[in-house]
Amino acid sequence: MNKQELIDAVAKSAAVSKTVVKQVLDSYHAEVKGSLKKGKPVQLIGFGTFSVSKRSARKGRNPKTGAVLNIKAAKVPKFKPGKALKDAVN
Repeated sequence: MNKQELIDAVAKSAAVSKTVVKQVLDSYHAEVKGSLKKGKPVQLIGFGTFSVSKRSARKGRNPKTGAVLNIKAAKVPKFKPGKALKDAVN
């Protein structure tokens, strides 16, 4: 399911306009990004938790040439599904 399909489905099930759903979804994304950028996790009980994880620097290899590359340390977003979401999938 892509973003537009999600907007269509939510608009239909909630009986609201697609424009409103798109605004809410865009606001949701902005708030999650903003919170993660500040280093604060976003916990949605029953759905899951968005957080930031630190990935340390490491050595990599170019698959084409075999040359060793240095990969910088980075912060990466992480999602841990909640129990209700896990149960719904299984």
